[in-house]
Amino acid sequence: MTAPVMKPTRDGFGEGLLELGKTNPKVVALSGDLADSTRAIWFQKAYPDRYIEIGIAEQNLIGTAAGLALAGKIPFACSFSAFITGRSWEQIRVAICYQNLNVKIAGSHGGLSVGADGATAEALEEFTIMRSLPNLTVLVPCDVVEARKATLAAAEHVGPVFIRLGRAPVPVVTAAEEPFVIGQASRRRDGKDLTIIACGIMVAAADAAAAQLAGEGTQARVLNMATIKPIDRTAVIAAAQETGAIVTVEEHTVVGGLGGAVAEVVVQDQPVPMRFVGTQDTFGVSGDPAELLKAFHLTADDIVQAAHEVLKIKQSAASNQQSATRRRPR
Repeated sequence: MTAPVMKPTRDGFGEGLLELGKTNPKVVALSGDLADSTRAIWFQKAYPDRYIEIGIAEQNLIGTAAGLALAGKIPFACSFSAFITGRSWEQIRVAICYQNLNVKIAGSHGGLSVGADGATAEALEEFTIMRSLPNLTVLVPCDVVEARKATLAAAEHVGPVFIRLGRAPVPVVTAAEEPFVIGQASRRRDGKDLTIIACGIMVAAADAAAAQLAGEGTQARVLNMATIKPIDRTAVIAAAQETGAIVTVEEHTVVGGLGGAVAEVVVQDQPVPMRFVGTQDTFGVSGDPAELLKAFHLTADDIVQAAHEVLKIKQSAASNQQSATRRRPR
């Protein structure tokens, strides 16, 4: 069996930004002293007159990006995700989202993939705090190929966009010819027994879990939810109606992340049993990225366990319904 190609999603952002430099003269890039780490350096070297180095001043980074957007540019503001979403949240809220400005924010080194940098640099809260902001679109590409497409789509989208990226190499699981549409989930596998909804680097784990479940005789639908906001309500409701159970999977806290976004739809439109695979209201720790995913229970085996749990609840509910029907007066 051929080993999968492994690349970090930040590389896809760098490739997309470089491509935009060739095709869209309005695109400019700004960085908070992290051009190399975010791969904005590729744009900087090719288009130095359209790149601004702000330095370690994330709030100024966002303010400058807002000004460039008001001047008609399409700015991509780049930094570590923990820094740009944490230190400059107020500026994102007031300077960008409140005015609905056409600014694109790239947060690299999201999740546990930062590894040795430890808890203070491991952003595990971005989905929660970013999706709470009106007007802001939140994208989480699953691999380098999708990250490139998400970057191009962000430039075409009118309004503020946040893209969450990672440092660690992850499997390439999508193809260049597959469409990427903001706000639309991608169905990777059909199934009638339950649905696994994953985002970011956990899509590969969701695929592996579905294959493992298939070996047990369980058919799991797999959705790649690359847009956290606006969530694809149609895909979520269809999953609930047609499969009757959902497991969400994210390299992010389960407090208000992808799982919360999906649950908000499910509880209003089609309540079904759910389980959330993600970090459990905790900070990260320093370590090898692969080992951290195991330590925080973000593996295919953990997804399979969650699937077993929701299926048990689903089957119990069906059994209770049948019993109630048999007891009903005639």
